[in-house]
Amino acid sequence: MFITQALRITSGLTEKFIGRTVLVRAGDVDGAMRVLNRIMGSEGLFDIYRRTRTYEKPFNTRRRVNWELCKAVYNEDMDRKIKLVMRTNRLQKDPAVHL
Repeated sequence: MFITQALRITSGLTEKFIGRTVLVRAGDVDGAMRVLNRIMGSEGLFDIYRRTRTYEKPFNTRRRVNWELCKAVYNEDMDRKIKLVMRTNRLQKDPAVHL
């Protein structure tokens, strides 16, 4: 048995149909829907759907895109910093200091 969920997203004049198929094992429809929703959420389809339900003015679009870019740069830097702090068993505790 298969479940297919199609999400119809309208963006201006174009329409995008996105479908995913998940195998249902032993009649576990709820589990299959959870997997399907997790996949669609990780791909950002729910955010796209929420944004396209109403018209987004161009200045808000620019603002959102710039904010997302800044957030991505910030998260990348913070991830790198956290990895540096969390490293253990290093010969040189602070690699920025050259002895």
